[in-house]
Amino acid sequence: MEIRILRGAEVRQLLPMAECIDLMQRTMIAVSQGRVVLPLRSIVVMPDDRGMMGVMPGYLAEPECFGVKLISLIPRNKPPLYSSHLGLVVLFEAEHGQPIALLDAAQITAIRTAAASGLATRLLARADAGDLALLGAGEQARSHLEAMLSVRPLRRVRVWARRPDKAREFAQTQGALHRLSIETAATPAAAIDGADIICTTTKAREPIVLGDWLRPGVHLNLVGSSIATAAEVDTTAVAKARFFVDCRNSTHNEGGEYLSALKAGAITPEHILGEIGEVASGSKQGRCSPLDITIYKSLGIAPQDLASAHYILEKARAAGIGQVIDF
Repeated sequence: MEIRILRGAEVRQLLPMAECIDLMQRTMIAVSQGRVVLPLRSIVVMPDDRGMMGVMPGYLAEPECFGVKLISLIPRNKPPLYSSHLGLVVLFEAEHGQPIALLDAAQITAIRTAAASGLATRLLARADAGDLALLGAGEQARSHLEAMLSVRPLRRVRVWARRPDKAREFAQTQGALHRLSIETAATPAAAIDGADIICTTTKAREPIVLGDWLRPGVHLNLVGSSIATAAEVDTTAVAKARFFVDCRNSTHNEGGEYLSALKAGAITPEHILGEIGEVASGSKQGRCSPLDITIYKSLGIAPQDLASAHYILEKARAAGIGQVIDF
């Protein structure tokens, strides 16, 4: 039995953002059409808020495979030495159940999460949207900048972070990398003022964006919160938006912004207008008007990881990339 091992640098090489956005479109349509098996993730929380581990199993019908992502979240980790998310994706073939690949989960997570937001932005943001606000200046902010550049020509970019020095470093390094000017903002409100695309990629437990700040026509990707007790935007923002998700079941159990608004009585379960895969397939309408406020709530689901892992594996086999071991 052979297992191919693919490191982070190889994952980055084999999963370009533009290709991953198209892959996420196919994957999210499969999710919404029921061509996956998707249990809720299990979370192991360590004492004293040191961190947690997520166990995310799943099955894909096309290409047929199954597997699991094992991912740690250690908030105190400081990139580039240690990412806040570290782990492995273990991929199995479906006929005999043999493990066939072991891949770096940190890079898969960074790329596929932003790619899913890129898909949502392509489907939900106004065609002329090009004023981007990034809240957060970490790994996901970097990936989201690349994803947004892949789906919209950006005329302005602003970044906010709790640490101003981190925002300045982001603006300098990412601006040079992408050959664009990135402004820093002193507050979240200043960052989103005039923006028509907003990506929240923070560790905030309480809302940092208020619905009263949102202008008509804006699109938001809510990415940072993946547990029921954390929210990056307030109930007003959720209630006034056309609200779309990656997976209904996950959102009903883990979507902090949605659950907070539901508990407050500001919305009903019908406020979820569709999964992004339904918008991608054309079975649900996304934006109806240039004045609509749209939200895509990203929690991250195992089919995104498995589809990415399989895609990377096929390219690695063709190119002879990775370490192959007999097991």
